[in-house]
Amino acid sequence: MSDGPVSELEVPSMLVGSVAVIGVPNAGKSSLLNALLGIKLSIVSRKAQTTRHKILGVYSDDKSQIQFLDTPGFQLTHRSMLNSAMNRSVSSSLTDVDVVVFVMEAGLIQKDDLKLIEMFPEDIPVICTISKIDQLSSPNEALPFIERVNDLFAFADIVPTSAKRMTGIGELISSIQANLSMGKPSYDEYALTDRPERFFAAEIIREKLFHLMGDEIPYGVAVEIEEFTVNKGLRSINATIVVAKNAHKGMIIGAQGSKLKTIGTKARVEMEYFFNGKVFLKLWVKVKKGWVDDSKSIKYFGYE
Repeated sequence: MSDGPVSELEVPSMLVGSVAVIGVPNAGKSSLLNALLGIKLSIVSRKAQTTRHKILGVYSDDKSQIQFLDTPGFQLTHRSMLNSAMNRSVSSSLTDVDVVVFVMEAGLIQKDDLKLIEMFPEDIPVICTISKIDQLSSPNEALPFIERVNDLFAFADIVPTSAKRMTGIGELISSIQANLSMGKPSYDEYALTDRPERFFAAEIIREKLFHLMGDEIPYGVAVEIEEFTVNKGLRSINATIVVAKNAHKGMIIGAQGSKLKTIGTKARVEMEYFFNGKVFLKLWVKVKKGWVDDSKSIKYFGYE
């Protein structure tokens, strides 16, 4: 996915910086990041807090290199240790970047939006992106909502966007570039992320779980890659889906393993597209009771 950092002597200075993409669950952060990068790095579903990890996506053009950080959705509904860890991930991101992109769903101002705004640092520019602008019943609704948002905080800019229709994506890039400084890029021009392939294999499996299980899928589900090998272009992947309760195991396996087989097939097809090569995938399901409130398990699965 990436050729890694580059030497400072290899490239001239350009606009560079890091950008945290933050917002409440289902605000459209991951869809926006995928639209900005032109490739699907973050998984997308309607389920709250689909994104659990900070995911770095690298955008490069002829004048800039921007390191986008997709963060978990910030919310106070779930009170588990897992949720607390993800909220800490969001808050730490606010101090470690050059620009914050705050994603708000068009026509909707939520309590957790206001809580996030209270956390904004005073010394870092914050650009508000109003997502899903295409879902408004009328274009005339956009301007009044923008005015409401403008009263919430001294934003550096407010940019209406639609990831689905690629509306406002160029304008958002330009707005971010206006808040960057000159420097040396950290990655070569073809780099997309610093995450390894096995990370994306787990994320793709998790996405298919969300898509195929719908509201049935439990909050406490994780994916562990037990084995990931590449031989002559064939990726052999053994993965375990971890659930917090015994009842959830049967739900995911389905009658005679039918549900698990469908999840595996859809995940394998997407992996082959993503990795541009053949994939052999084996899936298992195991129960780890109460893992979402176990600090060792949360660290083991990489959420701390």
